[in-house]
Amino acid sequence: MQNARPRFDFNDLFIFDLANNHQGRVDHGLRVIREMGQVAHANGIRGVMKFQFRELDTFIHPAHRKGSKNKHVPRFLSTRLTKADYVKMTAAVKEAGLIAMSTPFDEASVDLILELGIEIIKVASCSATDWPLLEKIAEASRPVVFSTGGLTLKQIDDIVSFLDHRRVSSAIEHCVSIYPTPDAQAQLNMIEILRRRYPDRTIGYSTHEDPDDTAPVMVAIAKGARILERHVGIETADIKLNAYSSTPAQADKWIKAALKAKTLCGPLERLPAPAEEIASLNSLKRGVFAKHNVKEGVALTKEDVYFAMPPEDGQLSSGEFREGTTATADIKKDAALTPENVATPHDKDRQVLFTAIHTMKGMLNEARVALPTDFRAEFSHHYGIAKFAQVGATIIDCINRSYCKKLVIQIPGQHHPSHHHRKKEESFQVLYGVLEMEVDGRRRTLYPGDILLVQQGVWHEFWSDTGVIFEEVSTTHFNDDSFYEDKTINSMARSARKTVVNHWGQFQL
Repeated sequence: MQNARPRFDFNDLFIFDLANNHQGRVDHGLRVIREMGQVAHANGIRGVMKFQFRELDTFIHPAHRKGSKNKHVPRFLSTRLTKADYVKMTAAVKEAGLIAMSTPFDEASVDLILELGIEIIKVASCSATDWPLLEKIAEASRPVVFSTGGLTLKQIDDIVSFLDHRRVSSAIEHCVSIYPTPDAQAQLNMIEILRRRYPDRTIGYSTHEDPDDTAPVMVAIAKGARILERHVGIETADIKLNAYSSTPAQADKWIKAALKAKTLCGPLERLPAPAEEIASLNSLKRGVFAKHNVKEGVALTKEDVYFAMPPEDGQLSSGEFREGTTATADIKKDAALTPENVATPHDKDRQVLFTAIHTMKGMLNEARVALPTDFRAEFSHHYGIAKFAQVGATIIDCINRSYCKKLVIQIPGQHHPSHHHRKKEESFQVLYGVLEMEVDGRRRTLYPGDILLVQQGVWHEFWSDTGVIFEEVSTTHFNDDSFYEDKTINSMARSARKTVVNHWGQFQL
């Protein structure tokens, strides 16, 4: 069996659109390629040089080959290059350490892309609903980036589905086809919308703003763009750039702005705070101090203490004080309360569950899974609440009739022990995260959308390193129908291994 073809990695591509800036002059085009290659190398990026291909003898209607009033036709005709010219320029792209890309505007140009060994195909906004051309592009078996200028979300949905059905690796670029693009038309929030709508796609930004304005590219990075594209060229005594094309020096500033924005944004996960940040924050916290002399054994209230900064090393902070904290030694007025001179009341089980609840609420928010206002939550803690973060699961009851539906949540690192059911068969469908299962001795890994059937009598256990939310759809649930491999669990009273509350049980726990 052959391995599946790897998907192309579109992340962190910087695309330089040569377009007609070479003015039909190969020597000028080669200079742009060389200088943009130097810019890409100096910034350590994956640079892409993009051509635009048109087979002009068939692309332009015969009646418009002379004296056309369409503004594009004279430009296309005056900048015509031969296949030999493009062979030379494509070789120069590779010599410059860049990736070759091209936008074909007709079927013959797709053939030229394949003949030249160009690696990526770009679909221009004006061609994004040209289905005969898209069919030809899909047959080329090349990764595809398509721009969305002027398209509705439905049209973008159509293109995504079209390329998916043909197993074409693709990415999407937000684009506004106004040259240059004014701020009021940039619509950079579309990048975030596209990321939410197509979470398995790399989303980019094809930009046409003033080349000296680096604010849009920084905002685009912050919104999640991972492909960036702009027109490039070089001015000479007889060649002038348009209002949306960058010189190599302007492109260098644009790239540096994008890289700075990426550094400022950081990773898409919450990292542990560095030691210097923790030290800085701790120095500003308020410590707990005795308002008057306190005798050993006294239970303290807020009337017995005050909060002030700076705190002393090792003392209780204001956030750690609880009513009922007991003095375990005599404490003098203005002395710091520390773990050595007080005992703080602490309901460990209650805190374990609340910590898990807060984590689960965050997971549900991130997964965009909404709960009803009147649900019942069951915390399964097979070896006690103290070990709930390691062993257990939370079950949200939705329906239990002749059919049953539950929502099951595991926080990262939680494991549900091996068991089976004699009356119930169930199917699991993952909504968020990754679910690891062992079913009848066989290991399975389920991703969002995956479904697995567990029949009556089949031993199964599950766990998640990432944290997971999945639906359990089953026949009717019975409270006496779970039989565990570990017999100590079976011998426990149900109330000892289950905590059941309405909603999240804020006042019941």
